[in-house]
Amino acid sequence: MSPATSPGEFPEGPELFRLGAHVAHLNHGSFGAVPVPVDRARRRLQAEEHADPDAFFLGVPDRLAAARRRVAAHLGADPEGIAFVTNATEAANLALDALRLGPDDEVLVTDHGYGTVVAAAARRARVTTVVLDPALPDEEAVRKAVLAAVTPRTTVALLDRISSPTARPVATPRLLAGLAERGVTTVVDGAHAPGMLAAPLAGRPDFWFGNLHKWGYAPPGSAVLAVAPAHRSHVRAPVPSWEDHHGFPRAVENRATVDYTGWLAAPEGLDLLAALGADRVRAHNSALAGYGAELLATLPGVVPLPADESLAMRALRLPAGLARTPAEAAALREEIAARLGCRVLIWPWPGGGGIRICGQIYNRPQEYERLAAGLRALLDGR
Repeated sequence: MSPATSPGEFPEGPELFRLGAHVAHLNHGSFGAVPVPVDRARRRLQAEEHADPDAFFLGVPDRLAAARRRVAAHLGADPEGIAFVTNATEAANLALDALRLGPDDEVLVTDHGYGTVVAAAARRARVTTVVLDPALPDEEAVRKAVLAAVTPRTTVALLDRISSPTARPVATPRLLAGLAERGVTTVVDGAHAPGMLAAPLAGRPDFWFGNLHKWGYAPPGSAVLAVAPAHRSHVRAPVPSWEDHHGFPRAVENRATVDYTGWLAAPEGLDLLAALGADRVRAHNSALAGYGAELLATLPGVVPLPADESLAMRALRLPAGLARTPAEAAALREEIAARLGCRVLIWPWPGGGGIRICGQIYNRPQEYERLAAGLRALLDGR
């Protein structure tokens, strides 16, 4: 194998964040990180709230609507068809409640799905899990596997746009079209789509949700739920508010005296991405993740999984016997953090789990080199 080629640094990328220098943060896909300009915008909103709480909270519904319009423009969404929510798991619960599932309904998921999102489905209906071998070669193989699992009992398909642990595209437009042809309602977990994909809502699912606080540079607890027109009247906020009479989306967004400043600042993150050049950022981040994956793939027993090279995440299988359970995965993750000073995702899998790394404009090539060298020594010592 020829040596991996370093993609270089993103100009002024690290300076846009306040991440500590003591750790290589190679796990942007889990919690994201807030750029300094976005954090400053939020702090200004908080100062405004503290200075005149009455004026601030009375104006929140209209200001949320304005922020929603700005976010919708970046995502290519209908501003009256999306609502701010705190995260993908909350959005999944709202979507599934709107479908009013019964005991005979069946929800199709995959074994790459996010745990709490799958659990939300299991609370409401029977769940059938499609087993997707992590080594499936391409999107077409995934599409065939999911469609082959559809039965006359399948009411809903709850699928990742990009799977969190394995960085695998699942709910592609072609798969969504195939499910729609079979009369299956589609609910797409697009947690990693905003900011990473140029067209995050492609495929017109019935329900779609995505986090803005990952690749969209928004403050934590910022996400959106998008709903097709036919379903909007069925989406209800879990707690009544003074905006209930407006229906979706305002009824979902308004929650009395919670902290709205993250949502109000969320458009600033997508504006920053656009100002930096979204395509340029995506290309740089995917190149960084690819560089890191090439380095890790030189380690004995570490095997790269098929990847979409346009994405800023890469997943690799670890040597057999490592990270077989959630507890083992968590222990290895923390060992890597403590001994190597690197933050990564370790995902469990029967027989042996894997590692996921990400690329972001604050990362430097030498951080991946540090991870690869340290992980080699760590694995050699086992």
